[in-house]
Amino acid sequence: MSMIPLLIGGLGQAIDYTQYVNPFLGTENGGNMFPGVTSEPFAVVKLGPDCGPDAYSGYSPTANIAGFSLMHESGTGGAPKYGVVSQQPVPGNVSNPLKDLSAARSSPDQAQVGFYESSLSSGVNVQLAATSHAALFNYAFPESSHSNVVVDVSHVLTSVGRPQWSQHYVNGNITVLPDNSYQGSGTYNNGWNMAPDWTVYFCGYIDAPTTALTFAGNGTTLSEYSSETSVSGEERIGVVFSSAQVNITSRVGISFLSSDKACHFVNTEIPIGTPLQSLVDTAKSNWNTEVFSKIQTPETDAPTLELLYSSLYGMNLLPSNRTGENPLWDSTEPYYDDIFTFWDLFRCSTSLTQILLPTPYEEQIRSVIDIWRNEGYMPDARSSNFNGRSQGGSNADNVLADAYVKGVRGAANWTAGYLAMLKDAEVQPPNNNDPSAPDSSTQQGRGALPDWLQYRYITPTYTRAVARAIEYSANDFALYQIASAQGNTADARKYLSRSRNWRNHWNPAASSLNYTGFPVPRNANGAFLSQDPLSCGGCYWGDAYYEGTPWEYAFNTHHDMAALINYTGGPETFVNRLEVLFTPNLNPNGSPQFNYTIFDPGNEPSFASPYLYNFAGRQDLSVARARYIAKSYYNTLPSGLPGNSDAGAMQTWLLWNMIGLYPLTGQTTFLIHSPWFSMNIDLGGGKSLNITTQGGDSDSNYYVQSLRVNGELWSKSWVTWDDVFAQGGTMEFVLGGSPSSWCEGGELPPSPASGDLIGVATS
Repeated sequence: MSMIPLLIGGLGQAIDYTQYVNPFLGTENGGNMFPGVTSEPFAVVKLGPDCGPDAYSGYSPTANIAGFSLMHESGTGGAPKYGVVSQQPVPGNVSNPLKDLSAARSSPDQAQVGFYESSLSSGVNVQLAATSHAALFNYAFPESSHSNVVVDVSHVLTSVGRPQWSQHYVNGNITVLPDNSYQGSGTYNNGWNMAPDWTVYFCGYIDAPTTALTFAGNGTTLSEYSSETSVSGEERIGVVFSSAQVNITSRVGISFLSSDKACHFVNTEIPIGTPLQSLVDTAKSNWNTEVFSKIQTPETDAPTLELLYSSLYGMNLLPSNRTGENPLWDSTEPYYDDIFTFWDLFRCSTSLTQILLPTPYEEQIRSVIDIWRNEGYMPDARSSNFNGRSQGGSNADNVLADAYVKGVRGAANWTAGYLAMLKDAEVQPPNNNDPSAPDSSTQQGRGALPDWLQYRYITPTYTRAVARAIEYSANDFALYQIASAQGNTADARKYLSRSRNWRNHWNPAASSLNYTGFPVPRNANGAFLSQDPLSCGGCYWGDAYYEGTPWEYAFNTHHDMAALINYTGGPETFVNRLEVLFTPNLNPNGSPQFNYTIFDPGNEPSFASPYLYNFAGRQDLSVARARYIAKSYYNTLPSGLPGNSDAGAMQTWLLWNMIGLYPLTGQTTFLIHSPWFSMNIDLGGGKSLNITTQGGDSDSNYYVQSLRVNGELWSKSWVTWDDVFAQGGTMEFVLGGSPSSWCEGGELPPSPASGDLIGVATS
């Protein structure tokens, strides 16, 4: 099929790709996607409903709406974050603004890119639009009622299921000015990343004649309800704006620096009289230009297009670009917050961001280096201007190495970047005394570093010992990559050796399902502990394995695959072991949704496994398994993700599946499987990757029969960054319904850490 660009629609109008975006995709079944308004990729304001405790993105399709707030995360687990700078429309008499003012819906919420609408059982219709730093609320109240807008500074998303991570309101202040504008701030703490106190400032306008009554209380009983112009303190505080008008517009800006800055944002981004539709149109234009037009296709199947463009949308909601809004230090560098988390994102998300949005990607690299420069460590996760929590390794190292080997330079200071990586590799961070894992820091860096340096493995002294060891190996490989590229032979030799230390956890006697050899815990005296490879205990913070079983972690040494294949008994046995991952009814520890295989599509340690057949010469099985997973676990419904989106990680896995490649982070290698359709990927700077398919479809005829790369007949099951991305290129696939021998005898994907030590442990 030849490439048919879709840049231009009828009568010369640009295509509106937002018509294919379903903001509710992934909002249910644990996907936790945020369906509200974001005006552009990485916008600060994420405006939407708050539906009670344990609503991770604020949204629930069934719970009552307690307010509409300006800050949310998207797709995260753990516990909710944000839900601050909130207001709630309430008709009638508000005798006590501290009581439960939540309302059910009279019909399901509606959303599109740049727009959100709720019809409440109270009779109020709410329409929302936003810019990067400000929000617009249009309220239509019932004709026969009094109209009230309750601004509650103390409102925050909370958690009942995990109270130890629940957010708290600390204190606040609000002042009402004679023009019915108001200013103030709220201070909050905790949440999943266990952040200390942080403050957001706001500035709002009610564009209607109103009376304003401030209130303060103790959270259960009204203690003050008067016409004072300001109120502050640790008690719950806010303002009730009341009006005789039924149509009320509210405009609010936020800033992390000052109320004056928040006023500047709202007055410049949404001046009085701004039509809501104009903001919606601008948001659609932003997303079309900056994201959606980067992948064009002649594909016409509506569900497929909805999956494609909804996934592009979902992967670019986080992080938040708060450049110019850093309250902690002065810097000319970009500043990004809300990284949830590199543990989730480094495997395949950050590499796709580099391809599709290279300028913001370079800014994000510069931002994490600047965080190290000013706070001492790069984040593995970060929110509300605070690093935390590190689930495994120091995975910003992987992200930096991936960027470096793929040519990111620009204004990034790579001398500083490498020093930041050295800090992770050599200096244990102070223990932040996390009750979930009190052994060492979960805030940043590598908490189990002392064992890693002394034993070259990690003992059960530290939680998540085996998962950390496998990730520390990849982190050290990241240092090797940059040291080697920069000609630092001493460091390169040192960290290449350390990148092989995962082998010291490999117990050749551990057995499961007629296979031997698995990564297991190991005591300080060198003895391996008994471990059922099908079990990970709770698979959480206090266990030896995090969000994956030993079977899954056994396939996570992607920089040292030749050694792993040797450990498992050679290519044929390696393929057979991979097949076990996808065999039904083997995992008694999985959740009901996923317990039919060991492979877990909802957790990141399994992400690369379907593609690893390429290392053993069975590219056809990579195609078969990866396509089955994509078609079985992803769809266009609200339940259409196989687990937490994890800030877009699930969406980027699916996007790579559609593209027909899979990245190996920290390397320039991309494993080839099979594209769903022809497409043109805009790489920026006038470059593109043009992928064409002939004779195939995404449901049945998807096996590669032949491939040409840049016109050359290709016999390898992998390409490099330089082959197709550095300057652009072409990939011409001929597809069919049966496996073929198109890459038989071709060079296998590289295994850069294996070298001449394949199969040799380092202890």
